[in-house]
Amino acid sequence: MPQEMLTIGQVAERSGLATSALRYYESEQLIEAQRTDGGQRRYPREVIRRVAFIRVAQTVGLSLDDVRDALTRLPQGRTPTRSDWQRLSRTWRPRIDARIRELELLRDELDSCIGCGCLSLGACALYNPGDRAAGFGAGPRYLIGESSTTPVP
Repeated sequence: MPQEMLTIGQVAERSGLATSALRYYESEQLIEAQRTDGGQRRYPREVIRRVAFIRVAQTVGLSLDDVRDALTRLPQGRTPTRSDWQRLSRTWRPRIDARIRELELLRDELDSCIGCGCLSLGACALYNPGDRAAGFGAGPRYLIGESSTTPVP
């Protein structure tokens, strides 16, 4: 039975991406299309799963380089199996778990002093007097690991 091939428009419609994004993913070697005699792109149906995988990975903060590296671990020339996808997802579990912790911290702590240096909240005078957190470096120091009780280096 011949493999079902989809046009770029069909993949765009099903994946929710613009055709320009699909062409970009192809130029970045994240997905692959075959060409008709007239030069039109045709994608195997399983490319939709790859595109979904790419979108989800980007949503959780992974870069296209991370995605490309992961996709190179999938088998060439055959549709990845469930165990292929499971193996690949296990490699990202620690990073995704860390991202979840960061998001929970952001959700729970954004309304208090985060050590960013703005000193605009009343709590900042207690937790970050005189922008003490700047001694740890740039950014929202209390959200990215430091504590208001940690001695400044």
